[in-house]
Amino acid sequence: MRKLLNTLFVIEPDAYLSLQGDNIIVEREKEKKRFPAHNLESIVTFGYTGASPALMGYCADRDISLVFLKRNGRFQARVIGKSKGNVLLRKKQYLLSEDETQSTTIARNFITGKIHNHKWILERMTRDYEQRIDVVQFKEISRHLSTILSEVRNCTDLEQLRGWEGQAAASYNKVFDQMILQQKEDFYFHARSRRPATDKVNAMLSFAYTLLAGNTAAALETVGLDAYVGFLHRDRPGRVSLALDLMEELRGVYVDRFVLSLINKKKMQKRDFIEQENGSVIMTDEARKKFLSAWHEKQQEKLTHPYLVEKISWGLVPFVQALLLARFLRGDLDEYPPLLWK
Repeated sequence: MRKLLNTLFVIEPDAYLSLQGDNIIVEREKEKKRFPAHNLESIVTFGYTGASPALMGYCADRDISLVFLKRNGRFQARVIGKSKGNVLLRKKQYLLSEDETQSTTIARNFITGKIHNHKWILERMTRDYEQRIDVVQFKEISRHLSTILSEVRNCTDLEQLRGWEGQAAASYNKVFDQMILQQKEDFYFHARSRRPATDKVNAMLSFAYTLLAGNTAAALETVGLDAYVGFLHRDRPGRVSLALDLMEELRGVYVDRFVLSLINKKKMQKRDFIEQENGSVIMTDEARKKFLSAWHEKQQEKLTHPYLVEKISWGLVPFVQALLLARFLRGDLDEYPPLLWK
């Protein structure tokens, strides 16, 4: 169990939730924990055992949302009472999304987080593996990313912002292959290929980005936002545009580092992939299970959140960022604070 930003996260999958007075009772294997409900805005459960009708009624009466997620973080349902708060939040989201100037102001914080995190991935590589990479090139690209960051912070045009993001991504990708330190004969990265993935690295990146997009969309639904209406990514039928916005800052630090670790620790190997007749590369069924198991382990790892200055699991990061975005849209924060990792 974890309480963050007036939200109670129940991570244990076999917990039962009930009510006792004005307290939420979380019961698990003869152990009971009590949480005062008077200042809660939301309760989020991952693969819960059950919740009492009394608790659900109490939450509905007091505008406390009760969110049910599967163990892997996929959204199932959100139970709320009168939806006045939810309506106002989404209305603000839609209004800002229609205004490209306002959208740019929000989107540049997503991109600031992305480029900042890419820069510090490179800086860590120069610190930890200076004998195995081209340090001069890494430092040069790191400086270039710093220059782009300055442009992004002052950018007021959405198309120009996309251009800066594209430049930063191209620079970062130039040295991505050098960060593959093991199994170089089997794993390499020349460029990003999506549909289809044409090498093993891209196959893993695409799969992990899909998992992260699902988790991020669930996080946005959890706080009452519309995952399909974004600021950087514009509306397109069937595309979770806001989820893609929010995950920009997490791509490098969450997914790229995860995929690199699977290769460098030899958890994924050549035999885990199949090359098809059309040139696309896919994981075997067993490899996908292994990948998902490692992804679950990654979600349990801890980091100190730079804005909250609290230790949380990586699996909660999309939910915390969604909460912070909702608070900004409600006017509780002056701007959205992206995850700035070092």
